[in-house]
Amino acid sequence: MMTQIEAPDEGHDEGAPSRSRNVRLFIRDILVIFLIALLASVLIKTFLIRSFYIPSTSMEQTLLVNDRIIVNQLVPSLVPIKHGDVVVFRDPGGWLYPRAETEQNPLIASLDWVMSAIGLSASDSDDHLIKRVIGLPGDRVTCCTPLGELTINGVPIKEPYIVIGPGDTDAATLPFDVTVPPDSLWVMGDNRYNSKDSSRNQDLPGKGFVPVDHVVGRAFVISWPVDRWSWLGNYPDVFRGVEPEQPASNAPVTGAGPLG
Repeated sequence: MMTQIEAPDEGHDEGAPSRSRNVRLFIRDILVIFLIALLASVLIKTFLIRSFYIPSTSMEQTLLVNDRIIVNQLVPSLVPIKHGDVVVFRDPGGWLYPRAETEQNPLIASLDWVMSAIGLSASDSDDHLIKRVIGLPGDRVTCCTPLGELTINGVPIKEPYIVIGPGDTDAATLPFDVTVPPDSLWVMGDNRYNSKDSSRNQDLPGKGFVPVDHVVGRAFVISWPVDRWSWLGNYPDVFRGVEPEQPASNAPVTGAGPLG
């Protein structure tokens, strides 16, 4: 007996609804992934790292104009600031020259806002400064020794990262003898004779000190251009031994017993 095989109905494609559903699921998954990535970028930019560009020569040769840097925003909220750290901070008041507002195409302004929100743009770099931390709270910082060196708590330091002009000998353009107040910093640019830093803002109400709560974070890497990629160190050997001696405590040690 022969079995008759029916030809498929070419007018009815049972796979069409399935393919359409798969396309919708694919588009949904792409949108979900995009939104998660966008949210992660915003959270990282808000709480962990942030991008800035360098608009001036005040940190040459460590940082050059138009370098892009990545800033660790866990400093100083979770990680303490150390001598030699390169930090980004908000203007303490009067350090930056007033800038004229520039009109921007609304579409470009919106795109720049989005890029800034996810950490791919650094539109606010002109509102911040970047310098190296020389004095921490309680430090006495002076300029200069007969050899032109800064001293921190009486200890002269040799700074291999600074730039001074031909014929100049001192590590700062103006003399100073300051004690850093609590919750403040004394900061200086590496390009000492072309940096409007703490030493050159002593006549302002803040006396040249930067409040710690103005610090956005510590710059730790040059991210762009590619041939400039490098880590930014804080030269621990330069500042070794500058911490002031802590007075000995006469208070008895509690909770300690003889070792058996």
